[in-house]
Amino acid sequence: MATAADAELILKLYEIRREETLRKARRFLVFDFQPKTVEELRVVSRDTGSEHNPSWRQTLSYWEMAASFVLRGALDADLFLDSSVEGILLYAKFHHFHAETEKQSGNPFMGQTARLIAAYPAAQARYEVFLKSFGVTKTAA
Repeated sequence: MATAADAELILKLYEIRREETLRKARRFLVFDFQPKTVEELRVVSRDTGSEHNPSWRQTLSYWEMAASFVLRGALDADLFLDSSVEGILLYAKFHHFHAETEKQSGNPFMGQTARLIAAYPAAQARYEVFLKSFGVTKTAA
């Protein structure tokens, strides 16, 4: 059951999302960045000299932090999932590019978000809707 403290944390997370740099970074990843190959993705995700690499790092680390709040019990999962599913959207959009790399390295892409999806049926349902909208074949969360 969500508490007033959970609601305060949701509002704080929303306030942070409205910060101009994060807002631009999120817009880039959600709407503007449409890689067709893993190589196109890596120009942004791995090249720290890339103009857009800070957007990649800032946005994904924000959503990983938020997912960890839920997984560690600091934030009610249902309340979070009612209003904060962009991290799941990004996982669905980009995870398939990382599936092979994960097998080789053992380092999961957006590991906190993957655990959130696996732990909560509402998150899993959102993930599957996003996969379908992107036309991505389902990969393990």
